Amino acid sequence: MVSLAYPLTLYEQLQALPEGLTGEILNGQLHAQPRPSGPHALAQSGLNVAIGSRYGFSDGGPGGWWILVEPEVHFLRDQEVAVPDLAGWRRERMPRIPEGHRFEVVPDWICEILSPSTASKDREIKLPLYAHYGVAHAWLVDPHRRTLEVYGLEQGAWQLLLEVAETASVRAPPFEALDLRLAALWV
Repeated sequence: MVSLAYPLTLYEQLQALPEGLTGEILNGQLHAQPRPSGPHALAQSGLNVAIGSRYGFSDGGPGGWWILVEPEVHFLRDQEVAVPDLAGWRRERMPRIPEGHRFEVVPDWICEILSPSTASKDREIKLPLYAHYGVAHAWLVDPHRRTLEVYGLEQGAWQLLLEVAETASVRAPPFEALDLRLAALWV
């Protein structure tokens, strides 16, 4: 009996990555990175608590959103697969969370936490990809520089709406009802 071996698709390669690596398919290439550093994890956790509690769980806030940590977002089936650090969907656009791990509805908001090893990929590859597929809002958080950049999509291109640093308090789109204190995100 002859066994034919076929090359693995990019998505099959992504699924075969060892535990502890996060994989993405961006512009037709497989990217893999290890779990994030402490400052990255702190900023991600702080944003998830602040935004998720007010918008995801309506804890004293407007609600109406799903806010998730590192969802696997599929654009064009498996051709593009991104794993933003945080993503949000308005519930009227995605009434239910998918049963599996695949999110095929384009998020309304994404947040990437920058690290020295991923900053160029987040800025130069992922931001254009998010714009191409119509994500309305993007945040870039840099725990090393202690900055937040807020972008809005206008006519298919990102427009910098706000850039704040250090200990500022900010009401940033699309979460203007939240007074976000940046100092809580930094080590």
